[in-house]
Amino acid sequence: MTKFTNRIKPDSKELERYFLSVYTGNLWDALEKIKDWHSPEHIEKEVQMKLLKLQQQALPVVPECVAGAIESIPDHYSAFEAIDLIKSKVEVFTEENKDWLQVYNWLCEGIDNQDTFALAFITRKYQVEKPQLFYIDLPKVFGLSDSTSDSTFVSKAESGIISEFTKGKDYALKLTEQEIKSIDERYWQFAVPVEDGE
Repeated sequence: MTKFTNRIKPDSKELERYFLSVYTGNLWDALEKIKDWHSPEHIEKEVQMKLLKLQQQALPVVPECVAGAIESIPDHYSAFEAIDLIKSKVEVFTEENKDWLQVYNWLCEGIDNQDTFALAFITRKYQVEKPQLFYIDLPKVFGLSDSTSDSTFVSKAESGIISEFTKGKDYALKLTEQEIKSIDERYWQFAVPVEDGE
């Protein structure tokens, strides 16, 4: 309390009240202290605007494996504890938690992923990322394609072996990058993205 607070009257405005509460006789010091002052109404309005902006923001998007991790970790964990749990599962109990490695690797890709995880974990509101799908469009090879067709697509693969082909995309397999590479890394060069609506 300063010696000037006794000058505050019942009809004093908010700014005047604040100024007199910080004024010690040095005008420049008082002005420096009140330069960032805002009325309670202004602060309330700013808070409402920020809340509205947050509500309008898109939900965080996480991969399917991360969504599974969020659902399996109890609600009473903080986001930090959840990330620490994932780290422990991978580093300490490696063999029992191989499925958590993908989640851990995603978190280690950068601070943005950690922020996205934290927001999704705390709010429990997020969208699951749809993986990009691909066809395997094989080149013209004698015996696989005829002269009337430009494309031969893979339609069946079992145990890492391609067993059936098709001329059109109607019966072609739609696979993720990881699935294609699990058949054989060399097929990745023939991957063609599946367009929306196909």
